Amino acid sequence: MSNRVLCREASHAGSWYTASGPQLNAQLEGWLSQVQSTKRPARAIIAPHAGYTYCGSCAAHAYKQVDPTVTRKIFILGPSHHVPLSRCALSSVELYRTPLYDLRIDQKIYGELWKTGMFERMSLQTDEDEHSIEMHLPYTAKAMESHKDEFTIVPVLVGALSESKEQEFGKLFSKYLADPSNLFVVSSDFCHWGQRFRYSYYDESQGEIYRSIEHLDKMGMSIIEQLDPVSFSNYLKKYHNTICGRHPIGVLLNAITELQKNGMNMSFSFLNYAQSSQCRNWQDSSVSYAAGALMVH
Repeated sequence: MSNRVLCREASHAGSWYTASGPQLNAQLEGWLSQVQSTKRPARAIIAPHAGYTYCGSCAAHAYKQVDPTVTRKIFILGPSHHVPLSRCALSSVELYRTPLYDLRIDQKIYGELWKTGMFERMSLQTDEDEHSIEMHLPYTAKAMESHKDEFTIVPVLVGALSESKEQEFGKLFSKYLADPSNLFVVSSDFCHWGQRFRYSYYDESQGEIYRSIEHLDKMGMSIIEQLDPVSFSNYLKKYHNTICGRHPIGVLLNAITELQKNGMNMSFSFLNYAQSSQCRNWQDSSVSYAAGALMVH
């Protein structure tokens, strides 16, 4: 083995967000400065992963709840958009680059996860093609900048898991979620609506299409707030809402359920909801974004 450190480049910088460190820093600062920290310290957050011009201000509501003074390990669970994956996958590199500073992967935790036999490795190509984890790296770097040499990340690419697999991974991650020095970042956009997403559920009683979409999303969000993985699965089966991070969310909900059995008291609140545009006719399309935080009481 050579001593060369393996890096994942910030492959979406320059397209999904600016590649300029100073400019990115100013943008993130701007969004964060407009938000209150009411749910700090968050033990887990759900936040979107679209281009920052669309969802940067929404994501700030989640990242403002991160407390860099207590957080030492950040698990980032993102859905796989490009490769079929029935389990979860770990990165094959040591560093993730961002225009702000590099983030180090926690090799000790990676070793523990690898030993379970439940994970596969993603190639560098798969890693760099995927945006669901990368879009959280600049925000993570920004939220943690006051303690930037004191934390590591644990990126996990989550496949199209069955309900029983979501339970298994939830159980596995629950012991890490129980530790107050760990933070879970769950990467998900909400409804992808329109012909290009092949999804056009519309409840006319809600009024305009965009109001129907909001009603559908908020139904799902309130089920997530109830911390009930079974109800969330049932909701997805009934409405087929195109929530791309449904499996990472399912893993988180199952981890929470596991900890609640042991008497841990937690609550989840959504803090912001937004849509990329307002759909009014069948030719329109939009993606919804939501940001929320899990508190342990």
